[in-house]
Amino acid sequence: MLLRHVRYLLAVAEHQNFTRAAEALHVSQPTLSQQIKQLENSLHAQLLDRSGRTVRLTDAGEIYLGYARRALQDFSAGERAIHDVKDLSRGSLRLAMTPTFTAYLVGPLVQRFNSRHPGITLSIQEMTQDRIESELAEDRLDIGIAFAESVSSPIEAQPLFPETLGVVVGPSHPHAGKQAPLTVQELGYQELVLLSRDFATRHHIDRYFQEHGIAPRIAIEANSVHAIVEIVRRGPFATVLPDAIAREQDNLYPISLTQPLPRRTAALLRRAGAYQSAASHAFAALASEW
Repeated sequence: MLLRHVRYLLAVAEHQNFTRAAEALHVSQPTLSQQIKQLENSLHAQLLDRSGRTVRLTDAGEIYLGYARRALQDFSAGERAIHDVKDLSRGSLRLAMTPTFTAYLVGPLVQRFNSRHPGITLSIQEMTQDRIESELAEDRLDIGIAFAESVSSPIEAQPLFPETLGVVVGPSHPHAGKQAPLTVQELGYQELVLLSRDFATRHHIDRYFQEHGIAPRIAIEANSVHAIVEIVRRGPFATVLPDAIAREQDNLYPISLTQPLPRRTAALLRRAGAYQSAASHAFAALASEW
């Protein structure tokens, strides 16, 4: 059995079609079929059900594919380990953050990391926590920055710092500049601009309202913290954002609550047992310092 056989099987399982898989692999369809048959013969098991309109994995194929994916991840990690330079004079790091962290954390962290290790190439993406965990599990990311409370196996979380959420309004809002705190009931009457429901921050906000029996008036949903800040700054809306974002923005006014929003823990996410490059260790140490 060769790595080529495993990659061919993965492609057929993904495309559920020999022709499309062959096109993606840039090989002929007969060659692909022959290679898969060789793999099945070497394992003495049928891995693919070819009887329907689409090609599907058999029960044996499903089991085998799980191990095959993990093996490919290990081989990929091995290749990176060979090229990993311990003195950090060169290398790469694949990083992802949830939107709230790209709004205030990515700038200072990347600036410090780059000033210390200019030879390391950074690839930075913004995505939801669910996707970060999925990409880490599939070895398409080295590090994620999200929240410790909702991490699931095989991802492990290294706590970094507590993050506090707060209510923020723009200069045209009636409560801008006022010192008196709002009750949860009064907050429920405000027109809100919130992150969309596929973000972890929104889950914390929704849970807060549910626990207090409030149905909030959500006027606008957005998948961008920057967009929310601009909308609130120019309109009579309120929003809920990390306090760190509000402190860095002009013309935003924090509003205290009689029952404060809960804190959550910012965390460094990695796949348990995954190979950690020198660049990954250096970034994790810098994030912990920050």
